[in-house]
Amino acid sequence: MDTNMKRRIFLKGSLAASAIGVALGAGLLAPKAVLAAWSEAAFTAKKMPDALNALFGTDMLEESGSIAIKAPDIAENGAVVPITVSAEMANVESISIIAANNPVQMIASFNLGEGGVPFVSTRIKMGKSGDVVAVIKADGKLYTAKKGVKVTIGGCGG
Repeated sequence: MDTNMKRRIFLKGSLAASAIGVALGAGLLAPKAVLAAWSEAAFTAKKMPDALNALFGTDMLEESGSIAIKAPDIAENGAVVPITVSAEMANVESISIIAANNPVQMIASFNLGEGGVPFVSTRIKMGKSGDVVAVIKADGKLYTAKKGVKVTIGGCGG
């Protein structure tokens, strides 16, 4: 790589970092506003009903066949378990993922904007075999589905 090419890469990186610094300084990027809305109690609760009550104000769930969870039947490494949750229902407000046998069960909660597609895909950690539970909030009600995943090597220190 010649000197001119190295200089261009350095300048591009410097300009990008400067632009981000200016945007942060001007308040255009405000991570506090995004992070302020998370429920610490839900993500530290040891039991699923406690997590649901902290996040939604209720733990009343209704089973639904309109929710699809795609996950491996056997996860060879619990540190990286791919999960996809989708729903065939209207007015989905949020999708939450729970690993029922993890020490802290609430894994993730995604708030969807109005008209958003009810679909999330992520990778989660599972300490041991158990159910992956999806909780969908739609029209103010909570719906759920679950899928069992067998973990051969635990991902939460096991």
